[in-house]
Amino acid sequence: MGRLIFFFKRVFRMDFKRFLKTMDFLVERSGKSRLWLYFDLLRCAVRYNAGYMDYKIAEMYRLNKQQKQTVITRGLNNTIVRRMNDKAYWHLFDDKTEFNALFGDDIKRAWMKFSAETTLDELKAFLDQNPDIIAKPLEGSSGVGIKHYTGKDFKGREEDFRKELLAGGIGILEERLIQHDRMMEMCPASVNTIRIATLLGEKKQGVVYAFLRIGVGKVMDNVDCGGMAARVDLETGKLLTVGADKAGNTFTTHPITGTKIIGFEVPYFQEAMDLCLRAAKKVPQMRYIAWDVAVTNSGPCFIEGNSFPSHAVPQFAAHYPDGFGIMREFREFIDI
Repeated sequence: MGRLIFFFKRVFRMDFKRFLKTMDFLVERSGKSRLWLYFDLLRCAVRYNAGYMDYKIAEMYRLNKQQKQTVITRGLNNTIVRRMNDKAYWHLFDDKTEFNALFGDDIKRAWMKFSAETTLDELKAFLDQNPDIIAKPLEGSSGVGIKHYTGKDFKGREEDFRKELLAGGIGILEERLIQHDRMMEMCPASVNTIRIATLLGEKKQGVVYAFLRIGVGKVMDNVDCGGMAARVDLETGKLLTVGADKAGNTFTTHPITGTKIIGFEVPYFQEAMDLCLRAAKKVPQMRYIAWDVAVTNSGPCFIEGNSFPSHAVPQFAAHYPDGFGIMREFREFIDI
């Protein structure tokens, strides 16, 4: 019954224009008929709580029944989050200023909350000390609304700049991080962050997966901004897979820098995992968190934590050439 309820809720809220565009893509990519895809997608929606984007990202059209059962779909991910995370504590992660205050020792950059109450003098003082900043909305995901500014954008016009920040819904200003030299070699335009998911399960506690998110020239590395991701081996810190983006394109080398992706070693990776595990136990009511970690020359630090981890990046088909998804890893921690 729960699956049917979820299915009909998704149908009611569906963006049909986007759905039809996705179907065109699937017909071209899979080589299968539109009718076959409609019926297979419907089966996956009812049996596995899969939305059409799950179907596309995991390339479920090429999977058999046993393989489809190992995909963490949107519906299943929602169930895991509701089960593991107490909603009364989500705000500690959803509000970026609350997150920075709670995990202040591991932020390792200057920041200030920004609002209509922020005076011009307060803003000027922060900008004088930090002429290279990242401006973000207080809440949100997928990199929406995040901007990069340098002194040339605000020097001598701070009052107008303040108005622009307010109009843009900005709620926090942060000193821009300079990432590790090795990460610069991958892509210097964005801070290439590690998405590390911790799970405090009934069977065991630890890191369930890690992916390096890689930018392709924009200020953000997020896959919703055109970036890609590659899976990190938890034992060695090396990239196990090709880079893959949300459209299903794959890369063995970075398209701009030419850096080889498979085998690339993420610096300070063990330290990054240790950081996330320590932080996870600070709020034990939040048992499933996806942490975004940057690596500088002096070690790892937090960008943010996600109370509702995305199920998309961990299920890119290119990361599972055998067709069996990441549910195997989750089952080591919890019963699904």
